[in-house]
Amino acid sequence: MSEASPSATCREDGQAEIQRRIEEDIIFGRLAPGSRLVEDTLMARYGASRHYVRQALVQLERLGIVRREKNVGATVRSYSPDEVRQIYEVREMLTRQAALKIPLPAPADLVARLKEIQADYARHAEAGDLRGMHETNDAFHLVLFSGCGNPYLVQTLQDYMGLTLPMRAKNLADREGLLISLRQHDIMIELLQGTDSWALAQLCVDHMQYSKADYLARAASGAPEGPIWGAITPALGIAD
Repeated sequence: MSEASPSATCREDGQAEIQRRIEEDIIFGRLAPGSRLVEDTLMARYGASRHYVRQALVQLERLGIVRREKNVGATVRSYSPDEVRQIYEVREMLTRQAALKIPLPAPADLVARLKEIQADYARHAEAGDLRGMHETNDAFHLVLFSGCGNPYLVQTLQDYMGLTLPMRAKNLADREGLLISLRQHDIMIELLQGTDSWALAQLCVDHMQYSKADYLARAASGAPEGPIWGAITPALGIAD
């Protein structure tokens, strides 16, 4: 099999970068739910070609965070309270089942990998690096659930994690939500080294309730989904 040409690799990298930047602006609230995603505006915003922007929107639609409609164009996906509850209901069932299927005590290599990711997560939190926090948080959960031994269940969980991105990523920029996340990750690692599968499963379900409740509260109050950068202090004092 021939290797991809340098120009093809460059194009793929360029498309991936534009997708990453649009996704980041959506999940961290810089582009609010319901906002129109006009190609010309995005081209100017990111200094990208129409092709790159269009391909990025196609991929983000597949991830469930962009909606494209005929005669309307692309918009940032927004969810009604009922949709939020229904999506989380499915995600909670999948999460509980995956956690219960992890054999306890968990393999030492799984625990060691989670400790490494958690250390990276804490470092990104200390630096106020939203993108780093988002990526390491998701990596933690995917590695955790990989312990269930069912890749189809893990893939389905990942799909639902993607659907809830606009609802939950904001809370990584909120001091209280972030500290809760960090503490609960540490407890998950402790539980993996024990024998109480039900406690682990319940914590994994409880773990997602903060962002769910916050999103529903903001929807009920009509609070704007405006920009959130600067909402977190750079130094969290996590080591304390």
